Amino acid sequence: MQVRIIPVTPFAQNSTVLWCEETMKGAVTDPGGDLDKILAVVEENGIELEKILITHAHLDHASATAELSERFNLPIEGPHPDDQFLIDSLPKQAERYRLGPTKPFVPTRWLGDGDQVTVGNATFDVYHCPGHTPGHVVFVEQNAQIAIVGDVLFQGSIGRTDLPKGNHQDLLDSITKKLWPLGDEITFVPGHGPTSTFGQERKINPFVSDFAMSMNSSSGV
Repeated sequence: MQVRIIPVTPFAQNSTVLWCEETMKGAVTDPGGDLDKILAVVEENGIELEKILITHAHLDHASATAELSERFNLPIEGPHPDDQFLIDSLPKQAERYRLGPTKPFVPTRWLGDGDQVTVGNATFDVYHCPGHTPGHVVFVEQNAQIAIVGDVLFQGSIGRTDLPKGNHQDLLDSITKKLWPLGDEITFVPGHGPTSTFGQERKINPFVSDFAMSMNSSSGV
């Protein structure tokens, strides 16, 4: 499994192009914009796109989804149905941030806990990880030890929970109860900024490290 990170839009959101080296079939995750940059990576590597994967429906992660899907007749997998309200609001989100016309989309397949998605011969497990948005999902490829986590977790930080329908405790639970058990060796691609590993964040992340969580537990937070 190959992963190429392409920061897009003024928000520097990490869209990725994923592809299976055996089949050269691939997917784009979170196409928030700047499709020319994304498609340049696809063309340079000779990738046959077969789908779009969406972690959540904030503008910087999803604004070019409809356009990419329509141009190449690609199915859209994700997010969880609880993000429907954000998909519906994409045109207003775009107007607010002056990012140009943006169309809502209809996922070909909604995703939830226990689902799997394939990219070529690779299989990603799906985890519903609410908190940043109620319908946020995370994609984990166990063989390659790689996770696409969107805005759930960052190097040294966690996602915002002050946006509509965000929930701080849900986010902490998503990280510590769903992601940490997957193993310290997994490298994750966050929605913004550099990659890290679950193990590194368990050591140093001031919000969800093992030490921080133990302190929260002892103080009754």
